[in-house]
Amino acid sequence: MRIDKATRRAQKIPSFIVMDVLERAHELERDGRHVIHLEIGEPDFATPECICEAADKAIRDGHTHYTHSLGIIELREAICDHYFQNYGVHVVPDQVIVTSGTSPALFMLFSALLEAGDEIIISNPHYPCYPNFAQFLDATPVSVNVYEENSFQFELEDVKKRFSPRTKVILVNSPSNPTGTLLSPERMKEIAGLGYPLISDEIYHGLVYEGKAHSILEFTDNAFVLNGFSKAYAMTGWRLGYIIAPLSFVRPLQKIQQNFFISAGSVSQWAGVAALTKAGPDVERMKSIYNERRIYMIQRLREMGFVLRSEPLGAFYMLVNAKHLSSNSYDLAFEILEEAGVGVSPGIDFGDNAEGFIRISYANSLQNIKEGLKRIDTFIKRR
Repeated sequence: MRIDKATRRAQKIPSFIVMDVLERAHELERDGRHVIHLEIGEPDFATPECICEAADKAIRDGHTHYTHSLGIIELREAICDHYFQNYGVHVVPDQVIVTSGTSPALFMLFSALLEAGDEIIISNPHYPCYPNFAQFLDATPVSVNVYEENSFQFELEDVKKRFSPRTKVILVNSPSNPTGTLLSPERMKEIAGLGYPLISDEIYHGLVYEGKAHSILEFTDNAFVLNGFSKAYAMTGWRLGYIIAPLSFVRPLQKIQQNFFISAGSVSQWAGVAALTKAGPDVERMKSIYNERRIYMIQRLREMGFVLRSEPLGAFYMLVNAKHLSSNSYDLAFEILEEAGVGVSPGIDFGDNAEGFIRISYANSLQNIKEGLKRIDTFIKRR
């Protein structure tokens, strides 16, 4: 017997459009073009030295084997201390599952919480993988539109209108990808008060420039937290994340981990301990530089004629309304890439309510940001 085609789920899963942009940019670079990358959400800093030293020591000390499937106790204890110091919440190590990045953590959580046909409420715009993961598991993502005029905040009445008998969980992401905005603590408390389980994607905590990020665990224990080390600690390639879950869900999540992933990488876990206990000054230094770029980009985009009704307060993105240039963000993003040599992400990648927007990342040097925006400005004037 010969298999002629991939499964339905493999064929139906959408591409991650930002990767399509990046891959086309790489093709142009191979042809000799110089491309400024403002499309990708990856820190341009090297991983802090104290983290690298901890990894080196772990290798020399022989910590190169499987670990406990929940993660090494030293890292789980450090995560608990981190959440107490930053948010005043009490978490015990037995609630923590260390994962190989937050993407596996997201897949594990969706697998543990969603049966086929169950509904998960997400914002629109949203991180592209949220609905893709849900649909891959035959669950149904239900979008709630959020708008720039209201700082992309969930409106409680709009959320309630999307409830149905199949609603299982609500997902929040603050600071947000792609908008860079923060949910207010008042809004988080209101959402927690709706009574549904919550998944809180907190991967951009540590990168907040105005105000303060709040963990969902400050408002409810009926919640699951996703977090990791990629963004704040410049550790994307280390593939290290974690889940904080109610105790009753830990064993099911642990069994998923054992079967699909066994454990997170041992060396990365020891590096994670150093990140949480030693790298605070490095995070502050990187955050200060991100903020300098953010402030410049906001001012420069406004000079170029873009209207920013909601300034980003966290992460390293801004979602920019470009409807005066085109109603087709996919075509516009590739036009900017081909004509100006600048990579940006089309808003449609983040949901249909982001159509007409482009996401621009400031996870690049100020020099490159200045050059990239200059090229886009020239492109707009010629166009």
